[in-house]
Amino acid sequence: MNEADSFAEIFRGGLPHCLLIVLSMLLICSPVMPSEFEVISMSKFDLNGQHFGSRVSSISLEARSLYSWNTSRHCVLTRLTDLSIHDFDKLRQNAGGIILMLPSNMLDLDVEARELITILEQSMLTYTAVAPIFFAPYNKDLEKIIDDITYTTTDNVAQNQTALSQLIVTVSANRYHVNVGGGSIVANKNSKVPIIHGELIPNQLALKPSETVGDGQKLPVILITANLKTFGIFNDYPVNADAAVLLVLMELFSKMHHTTSMAPKYRLRFLLSDAGVLLNFQGSKKWLETDENALQNVEFVLCLDTITESLGLNADNALYMHVSKPPKEKTSISNFFKLLKAAAEKYSNGLTVEGVHKKINLADTKLAWEHERFSIKRYPSFTLSSVKSPRSPIRTTIFKNDDRVFVEHTLNTSRVIAEALASYMYKVDPVSSVFDGQLAIKEENLLPYFGVKSILHNNDVKDAFEKYLNNVKIIYDKPDGRDPEFMFYNENDVKLNVYRVKPAIFDLFLTFVIGSYLAAVFLAIQYFPRFYDEVSKLTKEEPAGQQNGHSSERLRMKSH
Repeated sequence: MNEADSFAEIFRGGLPHCLLIVLSMLLICSPVMPSEFEVISMSKFDLNGQHFGSRVSSISLEARSLYSWNTSRHCVLTRLTDLSIHDFDKLRQNAGGIILMLPSNMLDLDVEARELITILEQSMLTYTAVAPIFFAPYNKDLEKIIDDITYTTTDNVAQNQTALSQLIVTVSANRYHVNVGGGSIVANKNSKVPIIHGELIPNQLALKPSETVGDGQKLPVILITANLKTFGIFNDYPVNADAAVLLVLMELFSKMHHTTSMAPKYRLRFLLSDAGVLLNFQGSKKWLETDENALQNVEFVLCLDTITESLGLNADNALYMHVSKPPKEKTSISNFFKLLKAAAEKYSNGLTVEGVHKKINLADTKLAWEHERFSIKRYPSFTLSSVKSPRSPIRTTIFKNDDRVFVEHTLNTSRVIAEALASYMYKVDPVSSVFDGQLAIKEENLLPYFGVKSILHNNDVKDAFEKYLNNVKIIYDKPDGRDPEFMFYNENDVKLNVYRVKPAIFDLFLTFVIGSYLAAVFLAIQYFPRFYDEVSKLTKEEPAGQQNGHSSERLRMKSH
């Protein structure tokens, strides 16, 4: 019995070693060091009481693929190119979070894929999302994680049909936990939209004394407007072709206005703001409310909107003039339209000019085109655009095409607009080639302006306006404290951390294995004395029988 107790003590002494084994297994199954990735939060803003973008900024959930998520406890991690409109509609309302990896190069995608992405962008900017949405620049390590999640939940299911195989796959598979630690979403009470404007007044020496009117208020006015696109689905915008064309026109006509022999009898005004179609052209609205007499003697208002398609999806190579009602013959808009068509035939490479008429829907709080802001005030106005429909997703996309094609198309369009405008102002034939020689529009004129950002964040725009224009002013449109028409939200720089973990069922499986092991050790310790006694009895009886046999053998040998 003492020997049995001694043997049991060996097991009792070995129990801490069992705990070391358990702790080692737990350490193996614990989350590994996280992988960190750059992410960009989707734009968040309010317009006319409607919310755009999620008001949640943090995620700490299990990552699932686009094909395996099913509750709000899952964060969907997938590629932007794999997402459809139908998928997004379900995700934005029911998923716990959405992380979309951007394509490495848009030029590698076919036209259909690029078109689907622009439509998806438009959908994201149309509906309110409950789930927080983040965009991750392309990263090979993140792509491997996406592939791993997708492979685990689709390919393995297809290859292993038995229940046992499915259980093994589920237990042995890797899972990922994503964490995006964003701060609280707070409305920016200092939100404001900058609007900068200035004008070109002809050199007074070029006018007759009877026509010289001090500040030039009696001269007819032509207003050219554009908007800086400072954000799309997130706060970035690769190029600003509309602003570039406006600034080039401003530079060219400034040279002409200050030349005595070439000064036209027009006041040419320029208006640029940070509020485009996504903010319902708040900049134009504020400017009209601020200066009601600014367009007292206006010939027409020319608005630039998506003057060049950033993704080049328009195979028609057309420039559309959008108006609220068909212009009457011999009016200023009708005359300019004819000059524009003539200039396109001479100076562009196959560019056609077409007119598009769309009535203003006064019941709709959101306008289709910027010229509608001026048409409501009964100012003759129109919009020049490379897109035919106001619902075109190209107007809000943040992706761009090949730079060479983009620049070439913008150069052609700029030349056509400049020649038509010069023909109208100087009353010359549209094929007279005003912008040749020193006044020719070249790449070096456009390229510096493509990258201009918000008026708030740098002085490039302000410096250009003050260099070429007179009476330059900057005004700001700020949201009303009680009933704001628009509102921006503070954004914090965030990181995406991805941890590799085991699934919850693995914890149950591990608990079962550890429990079985400990139960076996416990039973061995408790019942070992009885087992030892039984074995001892068997081992003691056999030597006794053997000993009696040997004694009998010796007695018989002695008797002989």
